[in-house]
Amino acid sequence: MKNAFKNIDEYILLFPIEVQEKLLELQQAIHSLVPGLEEYIGYQMPAFRYKGKPLIYFAGYKKHIGFYPGAESIHNFETDFKERKYKFSKGAVQFPIHEDLPLDLITKILLFRVEEIDQKKS
Repeated sequence: MKNAFKNIDEYILLFPIEVQEKLLELQQAIHSLVPGLEEYIGYQMPAFRYKGKPLIYFAGYKKHIGFYPGAESIHNFETDFKERKYKFSKGAVQFPIHEDLPLDLITKILLFRVEEIDQKKS
């Protein structure tokens, strides 16, 4: 399937309103936590670059938001995911649509990723 969207805003518009609201909330949270990020579409998903490096990807689904911070982040926050009963895999975690986004956890993951990228730069 060739994507019909050119940017994150167009991507978000492809979803039902309840999913759109979660995706917009996530997009705004990411921008407020790490100012100056570059938005792009990567692997057919909304994505953000930090200092020229991929920081995070996310995607909308019927029943959850897929959050893709990379394998190292998933491994680091595995205990949090288990405690909150989130489904997760090697590179992704699922936030159910019918629950509030875990902005506290998303904040921790983003800061972890920023530090990961900063460490690799030095």
